[in-house]
Amino acid sequence: MLQTFHSLRPSLRIGLLLALLLPACGDGDSSRREVLAGDIAIAHTPPGGYGEMMPAPILAACTEPLVAGAPDLRGTWTVVAAERGGRPVEPNDPIFEHVQRIEQCGDRLVVTGGGVVHDMRCDGTVENGVHDVAAADFTTPITVVATYEDGVHVLRPVGIGVEITRRREADEMIWNYLNMVVRLRSDDYVDHDNSRAPESQGSQSSS
Repeated sequence: MLQTFHSLRPSLRIGLLLALLLPACGDGDSSRREVLAGDIAIAHTPPGGYGEMMPAPILAACTEPLVAGAPDLRGTWTVVAAERGGRPVEPNDPIFEHVQRIEQCGDRLVVTGGGVVHDMRCDGTVENGVHDVAAADFTTPITVVATYEDGVHVLRPVGIGVEITRRREADEMIWNYLNMVVRLRSDDYVDHDNSRAPESQGSQSSS
């Protein structure tokens, strides 16, 4: 085999070497390719909601670190306690059936739950906020501005004058939604502190 290789013309030997080496190099580059939040198409609620089964994760392939100042809310969260109007809800309240999955990448955040998929950039702009439908009927259009402020995820629906917030408190997420304060826990939460942007890069939040 070695004698056959050396008997080839120099140009053919070079071509054969390149053919053998380039696929390996290409595979290595592909496995290390960075996927930014902006590389992934914006997701929306399917007509009529997604039904009983959540769609596949949207940002699973994203490798971009979270922006500085972003609370790490990634995981699939279930309700463990809730108050409505300052009073604990009854154990059979429908809120205990609520599950929400949160994905984050860069300044992007996707909330999937209650039949809707709300995809946003937390940069304080209307343009990059939520442009989707309300979970109440899967029909009413909504526009929501999203920010990170002092380690809190803040949603401000345009034209309504309310704020919806999510923040971490130890291993729980606190969700302030209209007149409710809801505590949730995630069985699949992982401490992702190694996938954050350094604080020196500055926050994408706005106030």
